[in-house]
Amino acid sequence: MNIDFNKTETQKLERFKGGEGVFEAKMYADKSIRLLHGRLKPGSSIGMHTHETNSEVIFVLSGTGYTVCDGVKERVAPGMCLYCPKGSSHTLVNDSDEDLVFYAAVPEL
Repeated sequence: MNIDFNKTETQKLERFKGGEGVFEAKMYADKSIRLLHGRLKPGSSIGMHTHETNSEVIFVLSGTGYTVCDGVKERVAPGMCLYCPKGSSHTLVNDSDEDLVFYAAVPEL
């Protein structure tokens, strides 16, 4: 099955999960997984949240920023991948002057 995010409506979510600024997302979901193509505008973030029942994998496509996963802060850049296992907490922050663009997969267990 192909999912064409080029044909998917963009949702503009302000202060997503308690974060700052604007998070733009194109999403697909079924009972097994949530997939999204995300864009964090400069100065924006996804708020700290815990994956109680699932994990999340984020692949950075362009832009830079940082993550905090279980209290550990790390820089992210294109080609990098963040894995947040079940039970872990994380945030994603764009502290640069360009959009931070990524794909994310959240399996629904």
